[in-house]
Amino acid sequence: MDIKNTDQQLRRCIRSISLSALTLTALNTNAADTDSDKLPAPVQALQAQGLQIIDSFSAPGGLSGYAASANGRPLVLYVTADGEHAVIGTLIDKDGNNLSAEPVENLIMAPQNKKAWSLLEKESAWVADGSDDADQIIYMFDDPECPYCHRFWQATRPWVESGQVQIRHILVGVISAKSPAESAAILAADNPSKALAEHMASTGSGQETPLDTASGTDSARQQVSKNENLMRALNVSGTPSIYYPQPDGSIGYIGGMPQPQQLAEVMGEEAAD
Repeated sequence: MDIKNTDQQLRRCIRSISLSALTLTALNTNAADTDSDKLPAPVQALQAQGLQIIDSFSAPGGLSGYAASANGRPLVLYVTADGEHAVIGTLIDKDGNNLSAEPVENLIMAPQNKKAWSLLEKESAWVADGSDDADQIIYMFDDPECPYCHRFWQATRPWVESGQVQIRHILVGVISAKSPAESAAILAADNPSKALAEHMASTGSGQETPLDTASGTDSARQQVSKNENLMRALNVSGTPSIYYPQPDGSIGYIGGMPQPQQLAEVMGEEAAD
């Protein structure tokens, strides 16, 4: 192993951290005691280079664990008993179990997703797909040109049409040159829900979209741009990206088209017959 190159790669990773102001103010989880003078020296060094220390936790083998974030990506640090060395990575026990998964989920992802949900409720411009009386509400970043968004649309019809679920489509324009104008046209329509449904139905069957892409207003285009800024602030890299409530009250997240076995979890229950 080339230690010098590995060290340089780590430094480049840390130095590349550049969180937006929105991420820092809206997504910063409530850290435990992260005052620099109370952290082990290796953690202080990484923190000084831009790593966000979120919380600490107990770890086996005399190690001390720290949940952290680098540009919105979860990391786990393990500090040796003497406090002089730290390792970034996954801790595995003798049976091959991932001991880092639980702190990542409980200390990083769960609080981050909860704050993301609140931000989506307050800041996003969305189009409703389904009943306002639905028990399950889902937020989804959606690009009109995204083929996997179309697949998700088709797969979720049983839940939506039965009134069980409402999907709130946060429209962006990141897939193709046509996407921004199509998203703006949907948002500017007299009936955005109908415009979205007609677009999905037509393109899903291989037909041209009925959208008049020249109908997008300045206000609608600004909403699309704001949604894209929100997407970047949440470190969401593609569509579909789905936030959904889980039975325990936490917020789940899936990036991409859910697998068949995941659909019932995202929808909150099995589809009604």
